[in-house]
Amino acid sequence: MNAFKDKVVIVTGGSSGIGRAAALQFATFGAHVLITGRRVAPLDEAAKGHPNIEAMVADTSQPEDASRTISKAIERWGRLDVLVNNAGAGAIMPLAEVNAERVIDIFAVNVLGPSLLAKEALPHLKMKKGTIINISSTYGSKAGAGLSHYGASKAALEYLTRAWALELAPIGIRVNAIAVGPTESGALTGIMGLSPEQAEAVKQREREQVPLGRRGLPEEVAHWIVAFASSGNEWVTGQVFGVDGGLGLT
Repeated sequence: MNAFKDKVVIVTGGSSGIGRAAALQFATFGAHVLITGRRVAPLDEAAKGHPNIEAMVADTSQPEDASRTISKAIERWGRLDVLVNNAGAGAIMPLAEVNAERVIDIFAVNVLGPSLLAKEALPHLKMKKGTIINISSTYGSKAGAGLSHYGASKAALEYLTRAWALELAPIGIRVNAIAVGPTESGALTGIMGLSPEQAEAVKQREREQVPLGRRGLPEEVAHWIVAFASSGNEWVTGQVFGVDGGLGLT
């Protein structure tokens, strides 16, 4: 239960879903966890889940918030061991409905944000031979109608994962990604902006498509985030690991 005792973890998008579940698991294993997100109330509620979790409002798409986030953790605990780039943006957006603002937002959150956070975290992760875990999607490699820009942003994040793994291996920093399938995280009505009725229809289609016949739980994904950050996996880097009930096989 003390596998991460006194280690420091940052989880972006930590107020709900996968991010919240990962933060709670890290905290339970002894880590000090800083979660970030755009809204105060959900962050405060998530922070109540464990005394080792603290929250700050930060927008991953805003470049200035990268340095603010890393500085907060260093000022509070004096070190950084794990960066989980979990915050995400997306849209079900057919090509005929593409608009510049939405595309820019998706890439700002899913590509620019993780890049700037990793850059700011680099000297601190180097000191502790830490790790970066990027949260991707099955659709980073699997084509989906209406998901072109979301999928493209996740494909870019997976390329960053592999490239950073090569670049940072000489200084002892590991970089991996979790490619997540349909999960009960509220993303359809939140990130994707669907109505409750639309979301339920999508969920039913996903249950039918996933070989294991159901959507995943945030805790199931969080388990693998924590596993990839653990000392037992210190010879693993540059990997994109699917946690999707077999959806990537279809």
